[in-house]
Amino acid sequence: MKILLTGANGYIGMRLLPKLLEMGHRIVCAVRDEKRFSIDQGTRSKIEVVEIDFLDDSSPSKIPKDCNAAYYLIHSMTSSIGDFDVQEAKAAQNFNTWVAHTQIEQVIYLSGIVNDVKLSKHLKSRKNVEDILYQGSFELTVLRAGIIVGSGSSSFEIVRDLCEKLPVMITPKWVLTKTQPIAIRDIINFLTGVLGTPQTYGQSFDIGGPDVLTYKEMLRQYAKVRGFKNWILTVPIMTPKLSSYWLYFVTSTSYKLAVNLVNSMKMEVVAKDNRLQELLGIQTHSYEEAIAMAFKKIEQNLVISSWKDSIASGQIKEDLGKYIQVPKYGVLTDAKSMVVQDVEGTLENIWKIGGDTGWYYANWLWKIRGFMDKLNGGPGLRRGRTHPDKLFPGDALDFWRVLLADKKAKRLLLFAEMRMPGEAWLEFKIDSDNRLHQVATFRPRGLRGRLYWLSVYPFHYFIFGGMIRNLTKTKSLE
Repeated sequence: MKILLTGANGYIGMRLLPKLLEMGHRIVCAVRDEKRFSIDQGTRSKIEVVEIDFLDDSSPSKIPKDCNAAYYLIHSMTSSIGDFDVQEAKAAQNFNTWVAHTQIEQVIYLSGIVNDVKLSKHLKSRKNVEDILYQGSFELTVLRAGIIVGSGSSSFEIVRDLCEKLPVMITPKWVLTKTQPIAIRDIINFLTGVLGTPQTYGQSFDIGGPDVLTYKEMLRQYAKVRGFKNWILTVPIMTPKLSSYWLYFVTSTSYKLAVNLVNSMKMEVVAKDNRLQELLGIQTHSYEEAIAMAFKKIEQNLVISSWKDSIASGQIKEDLGKYIQVPKYGVLTDAKSMVVQDVEGTLENIWKIGGDTGWYYANWLWKIRGFMDKLNGGPGLRRGRTHPDKLFPGDALDFWRVLLADKKAKRLLLFAEMRMPGEAWLEFKIDSDNRLHQVATFRPRGLRGRLYWLSVYPFHYFIFGGMIRNLTKTKSLE
């Protein structure tokens, strides 16, 4: 079967893709920017990739006419607080228009559970998209899920941050709201199970794990699985705005996502029935089992995707290709170079930079800069990195975004997503003479930008000097 996979570089899409390939399907991945599609060359050779922006009315449809089915995994909740519902409706309408000229018979949409009498804006938007897709020229199958638990999922990372960082928590009253978490492995089984199954055509199904828990119980069960205790005090005085700031500063979530999550967490998200589970014969995993499976992936360095790599988690709102040419005029630079004795070892060091590894010199200064950035509404260092030693274009790397990661060409190019009066690039390249070039480039925005560069330049002198020296130190030279 030939399948169109929209949102292919999203958290769910990246998990679903290898499963569909394993099942023998031909996959067409629809992404807005092919340059930030974080897949290995082996997988890339097995698929077709098309660049489509479903928010662009004037964009010609590039969907192959011979596709038989499609997955609709397009969401905009992380990109906006105010108008994400308008964007989601527009994308769904354009999708309907463009697939009408194809052979697509079934579309599978992953939505949210919408059984509460009063719905949040996020869940209303999900239901509205569902209604729009039902007007399409295809058979629609809707899977309505609650909180998804898996390595790299936003809900898992938020619970993980709260429990690991705060042994004692003062929490808002929405932690007493009931929800029905489901393991990412079960989500993938449901998504593939309904594919080409006529009994699911034209229907919407609630899917969830076996446990109905409050958020407070989820926090406690996480601590139990991890082998420690936590103390949770619930207070009624935390407003949604305060709760959003609380999540933003304590966890790795962005402020936009925190606002939308808090608004949804006040609503009960519990499945009405499990008829699809019975139809497909799927045995779902408990919440504790889902946590254990997530950590097994983390410990084995097998995290396939993370919500933190979403382009909406940072400051870039355009095509990454716009930034890949580092400007040469009207910029300020800090350039350093050093002969490399162990090229492969140095490349390994470069490819491990950031996240838990840190920045190879004065990490405490990087943490201060990250904290200041977060206070100013930027990402700070909260995102870390998805893989400990792999980098792909489009990956988030602390408060940087990977623009280019070419190990064969011995070049890594990063673009800063921190809040500052200008644009910044950080490049590492080893030339044919085995000399490592480390160049920080800053394009200031007016006088304020130049004053900013002057204020941080003394720190750059020590930080970047120490960083290049330590990057060239490898085990083979010790």
